[in-house]
Amino acid sequence: MSAADSLLVSAKADVNAAVGDWLDHLGSERRLADRTLVAYERDVRQFLRFLTNHLAEPPGLDALEELRPSDFRGFLASRRQSGAESRTLARGLAGIRSFLRYLETRGEVNAAASAAIRPPRQKRSLPKPVSAGDAMTLVDADAAMDAEPWVAARNAAVLTLLYGCGLRISEALSLTGRMAPRRGTRSLRIVGKGGRERVVPVLPVVCDAVESYLALCPYVPQPDGPLFLGVRGGPLSPRIVQLAMAGLRRALGLPESATPHALRHSFATHLLAGGGDLRTIQELLGHASLSTTQVYTEVDAARLLEAYDRAHPRAHQQK
Repeated sequence: MSAADSLLVSAKADVNAAVGDWLDHLGSERRLADRTLVAYERDVRQFLRFLTNHLAEPPGLDALEELRPSDFRGFLASRRQSGAESRTLARGLAGIRSFLRYLETRGEVNAAASAAIRPPRQKRSLPKPVSAGDAMTLVDADAAMDAEPWVAARNAAVLTLLYGCGLRISEALSLTGRMAPRRGTRSLRIVGKGGRERVVPVLPVVCDAVESYLALCPYVPQPDGPLFLGVRGGPLSPRIVQLAMAGLRRALGLPESATPHALRHSFATHLLAGGGDLRTIQELLGHASLSTTQVYTEVDAARLLEAYDRAHPRAHQQK
C-alpha cells in the first residue's frame, strides 16, 4: 500500500472527497500558499488517522457530526505525547477547525465542538532583527565573499532587497526581468502571502545593487523569467541565499539568528525606531493584520530596556 493510499483509508469516501473540495476552496478562493495547503492537509489527515483508531473504523461525515470536545482533547493529548510542541498543536487545530467550518457551511456537520477547544498556550517568540550596522555590513560584505564576482553581486542584490524593501526571500526571487528595479525606479508592486498586493518604495541603493548584478551576470534574465539566476542560468533557489547568508554570518561573527528573513525584521524594526507608524509598516510588509506588525513594538521596547541596562549607572546597583 502506498503512502497516499494509507492516508485515504483513514477516512471514508465522503470525507476524502470533502477534504479535496476544502483544499480546492482554500487554494482557489482563499488563495492560500501551497505550503500552507500541504500543512493543513497533513494536520487534518493526522486527525482522521487518530479518529480511525479512536472510533475503531475510518470516520465518515456522520462520525464527524457526532464529535465532542473530548475527542479533540484526546487528539491533542496524543499529539503532545508524540512530541508535538504547542505551536504545532495550535496550527493543527486551526486546520481542523477550518475543515469543519467548511463542512458546516455546506450543512454537513456542526463545528461547535471544535470551536469549544482552546488552543494550547504558546510562548510568543519575538523577531530577531540584526542591528542597523550589522545589516549594512551584511549587504556590503557580500560583494567580496564569493570567487565569482557576478554571484557575489547577485547575492548582495537579493539581500539589499530584503533589507531595503522588507521583502520575503520568496518575494525577491519571484521578481521577473521586467520587474527589475533599475536606476530611477521608485516603487515595486509585490504579490505576497495570500495573493495580497502591495506597493513598496525602492531606495536608490537597491537599484544600484540590482544594476551591478545585471551588468556582471553572464545570463540575460528574460522579461517574464526570473530576475535572479543560479550559476547554470536557472531560477535561483532560496536555499542558495540561505547558504550565502550562513557564510557571511560565520565570517562576520554574527549569531545564528542573522538569517535572510532577519533582514526583513530589521527593515520593520529600524523603520519603527526611526519614527515610522505601525499602519504604514503593516502595509509595507504586507501583513493582513495589524496585530502581526505590533510584535515589532515589543522588539523595540526590548532593545530599549537592554540599552538601559547597559548604560544606566543604577541598572546594576544591588537593591
